[in-house]
Amino acid sequence: MHRETMDRDNGSGGPSTPSGPTARLRRRKGSNEVPPEVETNSDRLLFNDRNKYKSMLIRTYSTVWMIGGFISIIYLGHLYIWAMVVVIQIFMAKELFNLLRKAHEDKQLPGFRLLNWHFFFTVMLFVYGRILSQRLVNTVTMDKFLYKLVGRLIKYHMVTCYFLYIAGFMWFILTLKKKMYKYQFSQYAWTHMILIVVFTQSAFTVANIFEGIFWFLLPASLIVINDIAAYIFGFFFGRTPLIKLSPKKTWEGFIGASFATMISAFVLANILGRFQWLTCPRKDLSTGWLECDPGSLFKPEYFTVPQWFPGWFPWREISILPVQWHALCLGLFASIIAPFGGFFASGFKRAFNIKDFGDSIPGHGGITDRMDCQMVMAVFAYIYHQSFIVPQSLSIEMIMDQILMNLTFEEQRALYTKLGQIIMEKQFGES
Repeated sequence: MHRETMDRDNGSGGPSTPSGPTARLRRRKGSNEVPPEVETNSDRLLFNDRNKYKSMLIRTYSTVWMIGGFISIIYLGHLYIWAMVVVIQIFMAKELFNLLRKAHEDKQLPGFRLLNWHFFFTVMLFVYGRILSQRLVNTVTMDKFLYKLVGRLIKYHMVTCYFLYIAGFMWFILTLKKKMYKYQFSQYAWTHMILIVVFTQSAFTVANIFEGIFWFLLPASLIVINDIAAYIFGFFFGRTPLIKLSPKKTWEGFIGASFATMISAFVLANILGRFQWLTCPRKDLSTGWLECDPGSLFKPEYFTVPQWFPGWFPWREISILPVQWHALCLGLFASIIAPFGGFFASGFKRAFNIKDFGDSIPGHGGITDRMDCQMVMAVFAYIYHQSFIVPQSLSIEMIMDQILMNLTFEEQRALYTKLGQIIMEKQFGES
């Protein structure tokens, strides 16, 4: 009787209903949602996580498979790397499209999801058409019919993409349904945001690939190294939380990963920079291995070790590639700035109360969860390469690219004839 009175006093008349974090966890069990207040508990740090060894084993197994597959694709060359980027884009778009999807509303809008993919492939055609058009021209130069066909496709590429987009726009307007306007317009805006996020980073990534696999592989590898090092240092030494958005991130992991990334950048640039098939830019869409003049960045400079170095040091002369100093800048960005892409993704997931963007990679979440920092890094690598690596003055190769891209075959032949006349006149004038 006394207990029943206490229950009524506490507002729990009848069967008691569990409340608090435990009850919320029970109600959410089986879902992808994570209560923010539970995640922010310092006990969730990997250092104190009872299941951390099982989690580490699953994560390690997936990481080994991903790294093995990544190395195999790198070995195959530029086109296969591009194909990998396209596949990653498709998976990222799928995960993000599904994030705000509501099954009940979708049932009332047959074909509405197909519109998302229409916009996706339209933007893909536009972005890659602009990036790869010149390389496609270089590939078919020897075949007159294909050359003319490709020339026409490039000439009308922009207008084709525009009308494909307009077709999607009209499709959207014609499918608007009463009482569904808010959902449809929110999905329309969400689709465009996804396209910006996905294709912004991928456009720069593909541009880096064809400038030389080195400029894609090194930045991407530094992000992977930083992520693995942060996990390992946090796993064994992490005690101090770094940021509330990611409760399992620690200062120990962040600092340890920064040192590991900087050292790896300097060493890895020396290793990768010695292979011409990694450093040569790809001017066409063929699949053969490349040979070229590596340029001054990839030609070793030798430094004599000072006399005061201890005798047990095995080298009296050290070989350093100039590109290694640039690699330090990439490593600094990858270790300090790029992780904020992950923090942004963490905040985004908290806004929607989800743990991961997907579950396609065991122990890691979805593809988008692995690409958050890569997106930031790819843009920086491209901007750095164009600003500090590529010569700012016009070169013969750049002029030739513009001629092949913008002039028809007849115009190129007329230019060739005109240049011949100018050269002959100068020769006679000098003599």
